[in-house]
Order: sequence, then structure tokens, then C-alpha cells
Amino acid sequence: MIGFDEAFALAGASGRLLGVELVALREAHRRIVAEPVVAAVASPPADVSAMDGYAVRDADLAALPTTLPIAGASFAGRPFAGEFPEGACVRIFTGAAVPAGSDRVVVQEVVEHEGAAARFTQGLSPARYIRRAGSDFQAGEELLPPGTLLTPRALVAAAGADAGHVRVARRPLLRLLSTGDELVEPGTARASAHSIPESVGVGVAALAEEWGGQVERALRAPDELEAMEQAAGEALAAADLVVVTGGASVGEKDFAKAMFASHGLELIFSKVAIKPGKPVWLGRAGGKLVLGLPGNPSSALVTARLFLAPILCGLTGRSPAETTAWRTLPLASPLEPVGERETFARGFIEDGAVRLFGHQDSSAQKVLAQAGLLVRLPAGHQPVAAGTQVQIVEF
Repeated sequence: MIGFDEAFALAGASGRLLGVELVALREAHRRIVAEPVVAAVASPPADVSAMDGYAVRDADLAALPTTLPIAGASFAGRPFAGEFPEGACVRIFTGAAVPAGSDRVVVQEVVEHEGAAARFTQGLSPARYIRRAGSDFQAGEELLPPGTLLTPRALVAAAGADAGHVRVARRPLLRLLSTGDELVEPGTARASAHSIPESVGVGVAALAEEWGGQVERALRAPDELEAMEQAAGEALAAADLVVVTGGASVGEKDFAKAMFASHGLELIFSKVAIKPGKPVWLGRAGGKLVLGLPGNPSSALVTARLFLAPILCGLTGRSPAETTAWRTLPLASPLEPVGERETFARGFIEDGAVRLFGHQDSSAQKVLAQAGLLVRLPAGHQPVAAGTQVQIVEF
């Protein structure tokens, strides 16, 4: 059994970028940039107005008040045409190109529009209200490096760079295998007192998709070794990563590892000294990664967050360290000793401090709906005082 830090490092190092594909920018939300997005244009492409107002020369406003004839107008996409005459101004709108020779834009709120002329009475503002060409970025500038998650904000930058398509990491295909004869499809468990809704796979699939994976199929495997071996072989042939839930203990029908033995399973780690989730394991079989998660819902989701997320980062070209952006906050109340294993408790933030949910059982499901973070508590036999700084990460 190894510690969390070692297991996390092994999980993060296990995955490598699987491939690259070209996708339309409008279809690239939450994909991972595989090749740099380089600006094909400058932004803005020319000097443009930051406000609605009047483009002027400073010399023409040297003595105020003064009235200047309006020589024309400049609109975004339809700039003022011709020469900008001295002793005149140009009506201009936000985003429109500033006529050559202009020194500033005077905002319309301080100008009196008088037919074909504009009257200027107030002193000039320190702000010139001109966005200079390339002041945001220049053509040829790298805007998004490889490994960037294409969030709505990143998509704006890519579109502004005039990128109609982007090269992104291929999504890893996941096959989810849930073990346990008692498990049935959610919505059908009420038909039998001996059935339990298969909740873990639903949550793990959603978490995988959040971190860049694509679930190609989710199946329930019967607790019969021969059938499970067949399911394992089919999964390894179809997917880049197989995730098995349950069957990792030492019961008579715990075959999660055994089902991959005939496919050449080589373990990377078999147990981790954490709570919850000690039975989590990782290996390779048939050239593919296999991650085994505990069957209890809280254990499964915690270990998926801690180990599946960094694996998926590695497979999509991101840094696994992104998944554990630890920060510290004080505990709101004292805690009992956590014991021999490092503990990842479910909690929330209240008034700038961390509070833990009272129900921390590995089988808990209700609390998962409210748990917004994991609290990392080091192993030990001493109580943890209120106010102690603890590490937290988004759950």
C-alpha cells in the first residue's frame, strides 16, 4: 500500500496524449488545445474608438469653446471615407476606425450637436478613448498554448484570433464496468427489495466528461468470473481507458482485478493509504489503462476525483497538477483524530472557514449533492484544533 502523493504521481504519469484532431471552433467547447492557437489578425486591426463621440485633432480644440463642422461619420465596419480636413470633426461610434490624423475621441455626452456641427465647451479629458491597433494582441502572437481548456472565455480569444478551427486533443474513450449483482439501472430498483440503483457509474461518467473523457459505453458486469473476463476483453478492445467500480475487496465474488488477469494485467498500484478509497487500484492490460474504483458511492467519487481526473489530464495533454490546485483555509470547528490513513473529507466553506459534513461514511450519497470540496487531513492520532489551516480542493 502506498501513500496518496505517490499514487497521484503514478496516475498522472500513466497517461500520454492519444492524438490530435481538427474541429470547428463552434464545436470545441471544453476540448483541450493540442497545438498553439496563433492570431491570424491583430486586435483591434486598426485604431478604433472606445466610445461613441467625435474624432478630433487636439489643435482644433486649443481654444474652448469652439464649434467644428462634422465632416462625416465612422461606423464599425464602415469607416470614414476620404481625407479628414483640418478644423473639422468626425462623428464616430464604438469600434469604428479612427480617421487618420485624429488625436482623440471626445465622448458625445460632453458635446452639443448642432445640426451639421458640434460644439465643444468642456476641457479635454486625460483619456483619449482610442484603442490602438494591436493593443490587445498582434498578428502572429500565440494566444492559447497547448493544454488550454477551451472554456467560453478561451473560445472568445480563439475566435478573436480569427481561428475558425482548432487542433485539439482526441478525447479518451472510456468503458465503464460496474460490478455487483445487486445493481440495477436507476429507475428500476423499486421493483425488488434486493436491488440497488447503480449510482456510481452515473457520477463517474459525468466526472470523466468534465475532465475531457468520452464514455463510449457503460455496462454492468455480473459477478461471474468467466463473464467478467469476457467483458474485460471487450472493454480493452473498444476503449483507451477502462474504469471498473466495485469488486476490489477480498470477498468471494470480488473479481475486479481477476477479470483482467488473463489479459495480462500489470498493476501500477493496488491500494492507497487514504480514507475513503483504500481499495483503489491502477494497472495496464492489453496495452490499455485500467482504473479500479471502490463500489461505495462516496469512495468511488472521491477516488475518481483524485485519480481519474489526473489520468484524463495526461491523456489529453494537460498537466495532471491542474486537478489538485490545493489552497488552504482554517477549520471552523475541531476534529477528532483521523487515524492511520490520510483522509479526504467532504466539506463546504462557511464564513471563510471550512466545515465538514457530519456524515462521512464511504457509502453516503445524499451528502455528495452538497459537497463542494475535499478537505485533505493528514494521518495522525491527535485532535485537530479549530482554526488549523487545512488543504482543500474543488470536488
